Amino acid sequence: MEKILSVGNCHNQLWFVLLISFLLSLILLLFDRTALIGGDQNGITFLVNNFVNHHPTQTRTPKSFDYVASTSTTEDKKETKSFGSDLCSGRYIYMHDLPSQFNDELLKNCHSLITWSDMCPALSNMGLGPRVENNPGWFVTNQFTLEVIFHNRMKHYKCLTNDSSLASAVYVPFYAGLDVGRFLWGFNISVRDASSYSLLKWLAGKPEWGRMWGRDHFLVGGRISWDFRRQTDDDSDWGSKLMFLPESKNMTLLSIESSSWNNDFAIPYPTYFHPTKINQVIRWQKKMRKTKRRYLFAFAGAPRPNATDSIRSELIDQCKSSPTCNFLGCFDGASKCDDPANVMKAFQSSVFCLQPPGDSYTRRSTFDSILAGCIPVFFHVGSAYAQYLWHLPKTYTEYSVMIPLDDVKEKRAAVNERLLRIPKNKVLAMREEVIKLIPRIVYADSSSRRETFEDAFDIAVKGVLERVERVRREIEEGEDPSIGFSELNGTKF
Repeated sequence: MEKILSVGNCHNQLWFVLLISFLLSLILLLFDRTALIGGDQNGITFLVNNFVNHHPTQTRTPKSFDYVASTSTTEDKKETKSFGSDLCSGRYIYMHDLPSQFNDELLKNCHSLITWSDMCPALSNMGLGPRVENNPGWFVTNQFTLEVIFHNRMKHYKCLTNDSSLASAVYVPFYAGLDVGRFLWGFNISVRDASSYSLLKWLAGKPEWGRMWGRDHFLVGGRISWDFRRQTDDDSDWGSKLMFLPESKNMTLLSIESSSWNNDFAIPYPTYFHPTKINQVIRWQKKMRKTKRRYLFAFAGAPRPNATDSIRSELIDQCKSSPTCNFLGCFDGASKCDDPANVMKAFQSSVFCLQPPGDSYTRRSTFDSILAGCIPVFFHVGSAYAQYLWHLPKTYTEYSVMIPLDDVKEKRAAVNERLLRIPKNKVLAMREEVIKLIPRIVYADSSSRRETFEDAFDIAVKGVLERVERVRREIEEGEDPSIGFSELNGTKF
């Protein structure tokens, strides 16, 4: 009996020791997990951030800023990665390290990029241009420097990778617009096409090319697409043949104005505003809401007397004859139209801003007017509605007015009368939509960017990634999406 009791006590003691060990292990595990998260408060923050990341419909953004993206800190990203998730999955981009002749050498020779103008000031500050004194975030930005701005933004893209096998898309930092801009006047096609042939030969020799034969590659053109789509080999024809060469037909081109080919996508012209912080954008939006607009409409531009289809002269006459119109003349040599202060002052003081076609269907002025909270008035679908499909609302009546070009040409429409017919509540709603668009059409300054928000660059990158994934799926299904015209546009403008 004593032996049995002795054995029973040993068993009890053993179970007691095991129970204590289990409890101590549990306490240590909980302590270590709290330390891993960074303490109680940080642990709560992590859980909240994790919930927000997985339940985007539950997020609340400031009333005056509808397009703010996640602003997680570096520590948040480290914590998330420590739990095994890859924030860049499906978003990695590989950037080719091109020979300097395709980008850096063009910047070094900036004095000779345009015969009658020195482009060096415009290319300062990583393509943003000279800073506007006493106005943080504002620059004298040239409309043709987008490829430089985009390249510098891509250098800071958070999902850039040196391992091309991880990449969902491949970026080609060729300054196509700066290159061809040197040779648009007075040079034969051999000179205009030389860089395009050299670039595509270089790309075709890279292992990244063979993966999808260039269908995952994209580049940015700082000029309109037609400057890269010369259709004949006549020296008198305009532009280079870059986008009509066999290899480039597989690539995606982002430019300030697209053509109707289905590998062309328009992204916004650069404006004068390049914020580094969310608060800069919010403050500007609030200011545009409060701004008093004493003119019904404004027009900044010059006539096109040699263009038979142009309605600019008619619009200028209507504007000059109306006390409700603010006209900013941009005639030859008129430097006042290159001054951000003059342009923004004209647009901020007006309810509507006229955006007729000029040398091409689109205008940089469209984005200046949106930035100023001025409702754009279009006269052709090619000026916006068939462009900027990733950046502007599909329901165009929410943010703009359309007056058919023929109505003006045949004098069936007085702009003043058409605009006065729009109810006041409709005007206020449209202006609010325009102001909400501001963060989507500006390119943030990458030089000192500490806070993130979804800007024009981010939306363009997202669009490219979605397009490449769609192309990849279509190729798997036996289709070739790189050939032909866009289904949306149907025909050429």
